[in-house]
Amino acid sequence: MLGHKRPFIVAAIPAYNEEKSIAKVILLTRKYVDVVIVGDDGSTDMTGEIARALNAIVIRNEKNKGKGYTLKKLFQEALKIGADTVVTLDADGQHDPNYIPKLIEPITKGQADIVIGSRYQGTPPDKISLYRRIGLRIIGLIHKPFIKGVKDTQSGYRAYTRKVVETLARELQTTGYGTETEQVYLAKKYNWRIVEIPVTITYETEKPSKKHPVRHATEILASLLKLVTHEKPLLLLGLPGTLLTLIGFASATYVVWMFNQTRYFSIPATLIAIAFTFTGILLIIASLILYTIANLRKHLAKAQETTK
Repeated sequence: MLGHKRPFIVAAIPAYNEEKSIAKVILLTRKYVDVVIVGDDGSTDMTGEIARALNAIVIRNEKNKGKGYTLKKLFQEALKIGADTVVTLDADGQHDPNYIPKLIEPITKGQADIVIGSRYQGTPPDKISLYRRIGLRIIGLIHKPFIKGVKDTQSGYRAYTRKVVETLARELQTTGYGTETEQVYLAKKYNWRIVEIPVTITYETEKPSKKHPVRHATEILASLLKLVTHEKPLLLLGLPGTLLTLIGFASATYVVWMFNQTRYFSIPATLIAIAFTFTGILLIIASLILYTIANLRKHLAKAQETTK
């Protein structure tokens, strides 16, 4: 009886100025995968050179383009070399490569399309700084109404099936740190099965983050807002626009009523009426345009699936 063919596993590692940690990450990762690809995102140090010296495939951006942009290129390269399963992890040493077998296990067993290494389940709270715990909790609460069932939406330590990577390589739009959010959002859209397993994240690295926490969080939330607005424009833009327009009309009615009663023309109330009405109408128009575009995309996607 013939055994199952062993999946071809590729590790995709986005990196920006990680010359002090990239060698260790590559060497540990190679124990569990067939090929390591490093996305050198415009590094100004020896990150790319070290990766090449260790026989990793290196894809370089001449300028710093962002994690999402680099991941998309890594996914495209992984497909070119025939990856069956792709694992993504950070180059700064936060993600322990020894968890890779546990990450890919649900995929090889056919139990998941995406596996997320969850910090909430594995990393002890006292190992995560207070500001980071607060930030993760706030982001989690904001994500909850739109992305249900996933606790750690921001972990970049993940494993994917080839089917998922094919879609991500084609459809990912977020260029920065919001890419993890977009991936989970697409998973919900395409009904991909997501499994979370506990992992321990090491935050005691020399440079645990390339961006200020506030800027990092703002970028993630902006990405979520963009995704949700594109998918549900009538709810996110049309409803507020309608409310603002109604407030504007009510303010205008009040101005007319006051003038008829007192012959006093209120300039502040008039400006409020104009501002609310104008803003509301703009939001309504924008929501209708985005709604039309979203429907066109869905029809085109269905048409493409039918012709395949």
